[in-house]
Amino acid sequence: MTDRFTGRRIAVTGAAGGIGHALTVSLASRGATVYALDRTAESMSDLAAEQPARISTHACDVSSEESITAVVGDLYTGADAEAPAIDLVNCAGIVEDDVAAEDMPADQWDAVMGVNLRGAFLMSQAFGREMLARGGGAIVNVSSMSGTRIVNHPQRQCAYNTAKAGLSALTRSLAVEWGPRGVRVNAVSPGYVDTPLNARKQHMHAGWLEGTVLGRFAHLREITAAVEYLLDDDAGYCCGTDLLVDGGYSLR
Repeated sequence: MTDRFTGRRIAVTGAAGGIGHALTVSLASRGATVYALDRTAESMSDLAAEQPARISTHACDVSSEESITAVVGDLYTGADAEAPAIDLVNCAGIVEDDVAAEDMPADQWDAVMGVNLRGAFLMSQAFGREMLARGGGAIVNVSSMSGTRIVNHPQRQCAYNTAKAGLSALTRSLAVEWGPRGVRVNAVSPGYVDTPLNARKQHMHAGWLEGTVLGRFAHLREITAAVEYLLDDDAGYCCGTDLLVDGGYSLR
Protein backbone atom coordinates (compact mmCIF):
# COMPACT_ATOMS: atom_id res chain seq x y z
CA MET A 1 0.00 0.00 0.00
CA THR A 2 1.58 3.26 -1.09
CA ASP A 3 1.53 6.39 1.04
CA ARG A 4 -0.41 8.18 -1.65
CA PHE A 5 -2.08 10.60 0.76
CA THR A 6 0.90 11.54 2.92
CA GLY A 7 0.56 15.15 4.01
CA ARG A 8 -3.19 15.23 3.32
CA ARG A 9 -5.76 15.87 6.03
CA ILE A 10 -9.18 14.36 5.36
CA ALA A 11 -12.42 14.40 7.37
CA VAL A 12 -14.80 11.45 6.97
CA THR A 13 -18.36 11.50 8.28
CA GLY A 14 -20.25 8.34 9.17
CA ALA A 15 -16.96 6.82 10.26
CA ALA A 16 -18.36 4.48 12.90
CA GLY A 17 -19.38 1.78 10.46
CA GLY A 18 -19.70 0.51 6.90
CA ILE A 19 -18.11 2.51 4.10
CA GLY A 20 -17.06 5.37 6.39
CA HIS A 21 -15.21 3.04 8.74
CA ALA A 22 -13.44 1.19 5.93
CA LEU A 23 -12.50 4.43 4.20
CA THR A 24 -11.04 5.93 7.38
CA VAL A 25 -8.78 2.93 7.90
CA SER A 26 -7.76 2.81 4.24
CA LEU A 27 -6.90 6.51 4.00
CA ALA A 28 -4.83 6.33 7.18
CA SER A 29 -2.98 3.28 5.84
CA ARG A 30 -2.09 5.36 2.78
CA GLY A 31 -0.56 8.15 4.81
CA ALA A 32 -3.42 10.58 5.42
CA THR A 33 -4.25 12.20 8.73
CA VAL A 34 -7.92 11.31 9.08
CA TYR A 35 -10.53 12.97 11.26
CA ALA A 36 -13.22 10.38 11.87
CA LEU A 37 -16.61 11.97 12.54
CA ASP A 38 -19.77 10.34 13.85
CA ARG A 39 -22.48 11.09 16.40
CA THR A 40 -20.45 9.85 19.35
CA ALA A 41 -16.75 9.29 19.88
CA GLU A 42 -17.58 6.05 21.73
CA SER A 43 -18.99 4.53 18.54
CA MET A 44 -15.53 4.91 16.97
CA SER A 45 -13.42 3.56 19.84
CA ASP A 46 -11.97 0.80 17.63
CA LEU A 47 -10.85 3.36 15.05
CA ALA A 48 -9.07 5.45 17.64
CA ALA A 49 -7.13 2.39 18.77
CA GLU A 50 -6.30 1.10 15.30
CA GLN A 51 -3.97 3.84 14.03
CA PRO A 52 -3.80 6.49 16.76
CA ALA A 53 -1.01 8.39 15.03
CA ARG A 54 -3.15 9.02 11.95
CA ILE A 55 -6.79 8.71 13.08
CA SER A 56 -8.52 10.95 15.58
CA THR A 57 -12.21 10.65 16.44
CA HIS A 58 -14.58 13.55 16.92
CA ALA A 59 -18.25 13.55 17.89
CA CYS A 60 -20.27 15.41 15.27
CA ASP A 61 -23.97 15.49 14.47
CA VAL A 62 -24.03 16.34 10.76
CA SER A 63 -27.64 17.50 10.99
CA SER A 64 -26.65 20.17 13.53
CA GLU A 65 -25.05 23.39 12.29
CA GLU A 66 -23.80 24.11 15.81
CA SER A 67 -22.09 20.72 16.09
CA ILE A 68 -20.41 21.13 12.70
CA THR A 69 -19.20 24.64 13.49
CA ALA A 70 -17.66 23.43 16.73
CA VAL A 71 -15.84 20.52 15.06
CA VAL A 72 -14.48 22.64 12.22
CA GLY A 73 -13.26 25.18 14.76
CA ASP A 74 -11.51 22.46 16.74
CA LEU A 75 -9.84 20.95 13.66
CA TYR A 76 -8.48 24.29 12.54
CA THR A 77 -7.39 25.51 15.97
CA GLY A 78 -3.79 26.64 15.71
CA ALA A 79 -3.60 25.96 11.99
CA ASP A 80 -1.49 28.34 9.97
CA ALA A 81 -3.53 30.51 7.61
CA GLU A 82 -1.38 29.20 4.73
CA ALA A 83 -1.86 25.53 5.64
CA PRO A 84 -3.76 23.40 3.10
CA ALA A 85 -7.43 22.86 3.78
CA ILE A 86 -8.89 19.67 5.19
CA ASP A 87 -10.55 17.60 2.46
CA LEU A 88 -13.97 16.07 3.12
CA VAL A 89 -15.87 12.87 2.46
CA ASN A 90 -19.59 13.00 3.25
CA CYS A 91 -20.34 9.38 4.08
CA ALA A 92 -22.97 9.70 6.84
CA GLY A 93 -26.33 8.27 5.83
CA ILE A 94 -29.45 6.63 7.18
CA VAL A 95 -32.45 4.94 5.58
CA GLU A 96 -36.02 5.03 6.84
CA ASP A 97 -37.95 2.04 8.11
CA ASP A 98 -39.80 0.06 5.46
CA VAL A 99 -42.97 2.14 5.24
CA ALA A 100 -45.34 3.18 2.48
CA ALA A 101 -44.99 6.81 1.44
CA GLU A 102 -48.58 7.57 2.37
CA ASP A 103 -47.94 6.34 5.92
CA MET A 104 -44.51 7.89 6.52
CA PRO A 105 -44.39 10.19 9.56
CA ALA A 106 -43.01 13.63 8.78
CA ASP A 107 -40.34 13.28 11.46
CA GLN A 108 -39.00 10.14 9.76
CA TRP A 109 -38.77 12.01 6.44
CA ASP A 110 -37.04 14.91 8.18
CA ALA A 111 -34.53 12.61 9.90
CA VAL A 112 -33.45 11.02 6.60
CA MET A 113 -33.18 14.38 4.87
CA GLY A 114 -31.39 15.87 7.87
CA VAL A 115 -28.52 13.39 7.74
CA ASN A 116 -28.30 12.44 4.06
CA LEU A 117 -28.87 15.80 2.37
CA ARG A 118 -28.95 18.71 4.81
CA GLY A 119 -25.99 17.25 6.68
CA ALA A 120 -23.95 16.88 3.51
CA PHE A 121 -24.70 20.48 2.56
CA LEU A 122 -23.84 21.88 5.99
CA MET A 123 -20.60 19.90 6.11
CA SER A 124 -19.65 20.94 2.58
CA GLN A 125 -20.45 24.55 3.39
CA ALA A 126 -18.37 24.63 6.58
CA PHE A 127 -15.37 22.79 5.17
CA GLY A 128 -15.78 24.43 1.76
CA ARG A 129 -15.37 27.90 3.24
CA GLU A 130 -11.93 26.90 4.48
CA MET A 131 -11.04 25.31 1.14
CA LEU A 132 -12.03 28.46 -0.71
CA ALA A 133 -10.00 30.59 1.69
CA ARG A 134 -6.93 28.31 1.53
CA GLY A 135 -6.58 27.79 -2.20
CA GLY A 136 -8.69 24.71 -2.89
CA GLY A 137 -9.53 21.21 -1.79
CA ALA A 138 -11.60 18.13 -2.57
CA ILE A 139 -15.04 16.98 -1.47
CA VAL A 140 -16.45 13.54 -2.26
CA ASN A 141 -20.09 12.77 -1.47
CA VAL A 142 -21.11 9.13 -1.03
CA SER A 143 -24.45 9.10 -2.79
CA SER A 144 -26.22 5.98 -4.11
CA MET A 145 -27.44 4.35 -7.28
CA SER A 146 -30.84 5.08 -5.71
CA GLY A 147 -30.27 8.70 -6.63
CA THR A 148 -30.72 7.94 -10.32
CA ARG A 149 -32.66 4.68 -10.33
CA ILE A 150 -35.58 4.34 -7.94
CA VAL A 151 -34.95 1.31 -5.74
CA ASN A 152 -38.10 0.47 -3.81
CA HIS A 153 -38.03 -3.31 -3.68
CA PRO A 154 -38.06 -5.24 -1.44
CA GLN A 155 -37.74 -2.28 0.94
CA ARG A 156 -39.71 0.90 0.31
CA GLN A 157 -37.45 3.93 0.73
CA CYS A 158 -39.04 7.04 -0.72
CA ALA A 159 -37.15 9.43 1.59
CA TYR A 160 -33.76 7.78 1.04
CA ASN A 161 -34.15 7.77 -2.75
CA THR A 162 -35.15 11.42 -2.74
CA ALA A 163 -32.30 12.45 -0.45
CA LYS A 164 -29.69 10.66 -2.57
CA ALA A 165 -31.04 12.23 -5.76
CA GLY A 166 -30.67 15.56 -4.00
CA LEU A 167 -27.14 14.71 -2.92
CA SER A 168 -26.11 13.94 -6.49
CA ALA A 169 -27.63 17.25 -7.60
CA LEU A 170 -25.86 19.06 -4.75
CA THR A 171 -22.59 17.56 -5.98
CA ARG A 172 -23.07 18.99 -9.46
CA SER A 173 -24.26 22.36 -8.15
CA LEU A 174 -21.26 22.82 -5.86
CA ALA A 175 -18.91 21.62 -8.59
CA VAL A 176 -20.12 24.33 -10.94
CA GLU A 177 -19.94 27.03 -8.27
CA TRP A 178 -16.68 26.07 -6.56
CA GLY A 179 -14.71 24.32 -9.31
CA PRO A 180 -13.44 27.58 -10.85
CA ARG A 181 -12.21 28.54 -7.37
CA GLY A 182 -10.13 25.41 -6.84
CA VAL A 183 -12.54 23.13 -4.97
CA ARG A 184 -13.31 19.84 -6.71
CA VAL A 185 -16.66 18.31 -5.75
CA ASN A 186 -17.50 14.79 -6.93
CA ALA A 187 -19.59 11.82 -5.84
CA VAL A 188 -19.51 8.03 -5.70
CA SER A 189 -22.83 6.21 -6.08
CA PRO A 190 -22.55 2.64 -4.77
CA GLY A 191 -24.95 -0.18 -5.40
CA TYR A 192 -25.47 -2.91 -2.80
CA VAL A 193 -22.40 -3.20 -0.58
CA ASP A 194 -21.27 -5.98 1.75
CA THR A 195 -21.59 -4.08 5.03
CA PRO A 196 -22.53 -5.39 8.49
CA LEU A 197 -25.86 -3.56 8.21
CA ASN A 198 -26.76 -5.22 4.92
CA ALA A 199 -25.55 -8.58 6.20
CA ARG A 200 -28.33 -8.48 8.79
CA LYS A 201 -31.00 -8.13 6.10
CA GLN A 202 -30.85 -11.68 4.75
CA HIS A 203 -34.53 -11.66 3.73
CA MET A 204 -33.79 -8.90 1.21
CA HIS A 205 -30.66 -10.32 -0.41
CA ALA A 206 -32.34 -12.30 -3.20
CA GLY A 207 -34.32 -9.27 -4.33
CA TRP A 208 -31.26 -7.04 -4.21
CA LEU A 209 -29.02 -9.36 -6.19
CA GLU A 210 -31.60 -10.41 -8.78
CA GLY A 211 -31.05 -7.26 -10.78
CA THR A 212 -27.29 -6.95 -10.29
CA VAL A 213 -25.38 -8.03 -13.40
CA LEU A 214 -22.35 -9.26 -11.44
CA GLY A 215 -24.61 -11.23 -9.10
CA ARG A 216 -22.91 -10.20 -5.87
CA PHE A 217 -22.50 -7.39 -3.37
CA ALA A 218 -19.71 -4.85 -3.75
CA HIS A 219 -16.73 -5.38 -1.47
CA LEU A 220 -16.03 -2.40 0.75
CA ARG A 221 -12.61 -2.00 -0.86
CA GLU A 222 -14.26 -1.52 -4.26
CA ILE A 223 -16.16 1.48 -2.91
CA THR A 224 -13.32 3.00 -0.90
CA ALA A 225 -11.06 2.72 -3.97
CA ALA A 226 -13.55 4.78 -5.98
CA VAL A 227 -13.67 7.46 -3.28
CA GLU A 228 -9.88 7.52 -3.01
CA TYR A 229 -9.56 7.93 -6.76
CA LEU A 230 -11.72 11.06 -6.70
CA LEU A 231 -9.76 12.44 -3.74
CA ASP A 232 -6.46 11.79 -5.48
CA ASP A 233 -4.70 14.48 -7.49
CA ASP A 234 -4.75 12.06 -10.43
CA ALA A 235 -8.49 12.78 -10.63
CA GLY A 236 -7.77 16.49 -10.88
CA TYR A 237 -9.86 16.84 -14.05
CA CYS A 238 -12.95 15.27 -12.47
CA CYS A 239 -15.47 17.97 -11.64
CA GLY A 240 -19.07 17.09 -10.77
CA THR A 241 -18.45 13.44 -11.61
CA ASP A 242 -20.91 10.94 -10.12
CA LEU A 243 -19.05 7.63 -10.28
CA LEU A 244 -21.53 4.74 -10.39
CA VAL A 245 -20.25 1.55 -8.74
CA ASP A 246 -23.30 -0.71 -8.84
CA GLY A 247 -22.21 -4.03 -10.36
CA GLY A 248 -24.30 -3.31 -13.44
CA TYR A 249 -27.60 -2.87 -11.57
CA SER A 250 -28.45 0.21 -13.63
CA LEU A 251 -28.15 -1.82 -16.84
CA ARG A 252 -31.16 -3.99 -16.08
